[in-house]
Amino acid sequence: MRVVLADYGAGNLRSVASAFARAGAEITITVDPAEVREAPLAVIAGVGHVESAARGLRMHGLDAAIRDRVTAGRPVLGICVGMQLLFGASDEGGSGMEILGGSVSRVQAARVPHMGWNTLEITQPGELVQGLDGEDVYFAHSYAVEPTDDAVVVAVADHGGRIVAAVQQGAVAGVQFHPERSALAGARILENALAWSKSA
Repeated sequence: MRVVLADYGAGNLRSVASAFARAGAEITITVDPAEVREAPLAVIAGVGHVESAARGLRMHGLDAAIRDRVTAGRPVLGICVGMQLLFGASDEGGSGMEILGGSVSRVQAARVPHMGWNTLEITQPGELVQGLDGEDVYFAHSYAVEPTDDAVVVAVADHGGRIVAAVQQGAVAGVQFHPERSALAGARILENALAWSKSA
């Protein structure tokens, strides 16, 4: 299955691409809006700042391509900052694409950034998180999404309070943690993502 990673200038796309390749996907990293629009699965992945990431998407017209996908019901997966880009204004500055309702706030915990392994709690069933309740995954972030509709939340973790770890609504999904750094649980997430995108 072909997976296209939207290249907005993030630094770790190669590691995400390698993880998807291990899960059995054929990977393209591109700035071409047509490829992002038409691929079986489009992924927004990476690390960094919401404002600069959103600017990188806009510069190549990738934000419009992603919106077109959402309108057409074609699957989009956001990873880390890519998940934050699915939401609105960020405390860090700037705003995402507002595809899902909600905002991005600084993590309220004694230890920020939130870096390390945390246990997933599945809050409602979803193809993306199937088989992952109680599994440990790797986080590296200082900001987290706060959806206006809790129905989109499919997994949380605890770090001085609730962290939204994964969301899914129709053909749009996201994870705050790093599957490419999450060992077997991360591999399972990517396999689930491939299966979900085929059925979306």
